[in-house]
Amino acid sequence: MRRNISSRCLFGMIGFILATTVALHAQTPAPTPSLEREFFKNILSDQKAIWTAPFHLERSDMKWVVPAGVGFMALVTTDRITGDEIFEADRQVKASQGISYAGSIYGLGAVAGTFYLIGRKKNDYRARETGVLSAEAMINSIIVEGALKGITQRARPLDGRERSEFFDGGSSFPSGHSTQAWAVATVIAHEYKDRPAVQIAAYGIASAVSVARFTGHKHYLSDVLAGSALGFGIGKFVYHAHHREIVKDDDDGEIVKSRWPLITPQYSRQARQYGVALTWNF
Repeated sequence: MRRNISSRCLFGMIGFILATTVALHAQTPAPTPSLEREFFKNILSDQKAIWTAPFHLERSDMKWVVPAGVGFMALVTTDRITGDEIFEADRQVKASQGISYAGSIYGLGAVAGTFYLIGRKKNDYRARETGVLSAEAMINSIIVEGALKGITQRARPLDGRERSEFFDGGSSFPSGHSTQAWAVATVIAHEYKDRPAVQIAAYGIASAVSVARFTGHKHYLSDVLAGSALGFGIGKFVYHAHHREIVKDDDDGEIVKSRWPLITPQYSRQARQYGVALTWNF
């Protein structure tokens, strides 16, 4: 039985508004001493900020939220039509499934792990931070999109007569692959904003994953759009919340800029002096 169209649009807006407000209100708190040590603590603080983002909307945000919301609602109402049209084409399904792997937990986990291991091995802090923040963004996106799937329960395109309906026990909204791919891609693109080729590659792969979820008959266009926007917002927030600036010292070594002092013990056995030293890098 089909649900009322206004109800479907209303609940479909949940993920879209959440993504928009997360992106608009990304703030930068004071960095923590160690990203690895504070990894899970940061995820908890991220979740609090993400879920409360809609409550921090300001009047000036309406000029973006309202037009985007209207456009998204229009897309939801045409999902069944566009979904049925793409369903008639099946030559691209196999290729779409292969591309989708890049947005899976395994594919993105490998990307984050590679950045981190290379950073550790080559003492490259930027690569190391990219790995940590990519993993953090991916986990945040999995939590958020998983919760939204449970709330909306939208039927997938292959779910028969109830396809595209909300609250039918489905898991179509939003697209998890799109959310995760865009979250990781956004972190990478922000970390390497001085390298256009890296940005193009990151966003290009994320876009390909999103399109593949539609052409592979796994999601509707609104699922993909909401997932992409949500992932972008989460990735942007994670980067701005936990990124640390890197400067070069006189020996061309990397120094992490931080508002927190570096505490090191001082000990002189001959002078019998003991103490600590506080060092800030601004």
